[in-house]
Amino acid sequence: MKKMNNNKLRWFLPVALPLALAACHKDDDNKPPVQQRTISIENVLNARTLVESGTFQNTGASPVIMPGASISFSFSASIGQTLTFASMYGFSNDLFFAPDNPGIALYDGNKQPVEGDVSAQVKLWDNGTRVNQVPGPGVSHPGVAATDMVKEVNGTDAQGNAYLPASSLVKATLKYDGDSYFTLTLQNISGGTANETPLSPGVWAVSYIAGGNLLNPSPVYAAGQPTANGLTALAESGDNSQLYDYIEANTGTFTPLSPVLVVVYNGIANPVYKAGEPDAGKGLKELAQKGDASILAASLEKMEGVKKVYVLAAANTTVLLPMIGEEAGGSVSQQLEVAKGDRLAIATMYGFSNDWFFATADDGIDPTMKGDVSASIKLFDNGTAVDQYPGAGNTQFNLGGNTATESKAIAEVPNPNAFTTLPAIKDIIKVTIQ
Repeated sequence: MKKMNNNKLRWFLPVALPLALAACHKDDDNKPPVQQRTISIENVLNARTLVESGTFQNTGASPVIMPGASISFSFSASIGQTLTFASMYGFSNDLFFAPDNPGIALYDGNKQPVEGDVSAQVKLWDNGTRVNQVPGPGVSHPGVAATDMVKEVNGTDAQGNAYLPASSLVKATLKYDGDSYFTLTLQNISGGTANETPLSPGVWAVSYIAGGNLLNPSPVYAAGQPTANGLTALAESGDNSQLYDYIEANTGTFTPLSPVLVVVYNGIANPVYKAGEPDAGKGLKELAQKGDASILAASLEKMEGVKKVYVLAAANTTVLLPMIGEEAGGSVSQQLEVAKGDRLAIATMYGFSNDWFFATADDGIDPTMKGDVSASIKLFDNGTAVDQYPGAGNTQFNLGGNTATESKAIAEVPNPNAFTTLPAIKDIIKVTIQ
């Protein structure tokens, strides 16, 4: 399988970076002594490359999809994302149906959802692990072993056996269900043809996209490469469990964090937000929807009781990328001058969302304390944009969409939520004071 290229992850949020914006106040002879602290914020998420995946099979007495039968499954996808799947050509030694990588296109050049017959994007592939016999019910399994690469069967296989185009055997139809959700229906139309065959249970997957590049454009197979990750069991015997174990292990959460807003304040309530109330119109919406903290920073800088404001951007990437393979996630640090009675608040966008943001809960934290203060962080919904599946919504700003507005009070995001189950917050963002 193709590994992620970290160069594909260099995407940037359109933010101004006012570093160490500070609001100055008059000296107070009775103020407590200043203490030096350093705050560090890290993206500690162990990232996954696939945003969604699943299996499919016939719902009748047998899981096999016989000629004339069809199956359907639904998923969410954003602009630029594609769908891939795999299912065995049952009357073969090791052939399988799958779209050409990176998968079936779900949006057109105008960012509009694709609907209708997409069968032309489905191909027939040879797994390369068995010598092909004449396809049909008489094929003996497992057959003679081979050590070839995965390659497309285009008219004939390596042994000269003839095949109709995959689109003449499997019909694939896309339906757009609204709000970035699609349903794909696969129908076995091989009945009565020279290549009549059952289809095995299969797997499907949708890759994350960042900076216009799919993070995993070939999760099932790679043409011209040896088969891997359990595909052989599917291609030779229709067993989708091993491949799905691999696919599932690579499915989960991936999100960057936007440049982090850090505020030191005293004598006032948390100036960043107030749960249970609508967005105050001071710039939090721009942070929560676009990762742009500059407007909120400028507003806070003028607010009575706010001592210092910082916007911390990661070196090179601006955003804090998650952990990718063996590479550590992004981090930022800032030295602070604080005193007894001060409070500290942070805010950063859950990058692959419509308007979610991480922030210190309630009235912030005591910045004079030391240690891991991640337990004080919660994930909030800003209430200004309609939520979609995180990382797979077509109106998410950082995925090229135009936000659909709403007006609700700021509220904590439940977990599990209506779309997925996220890792614990401490497994996404780590905040330390030293």
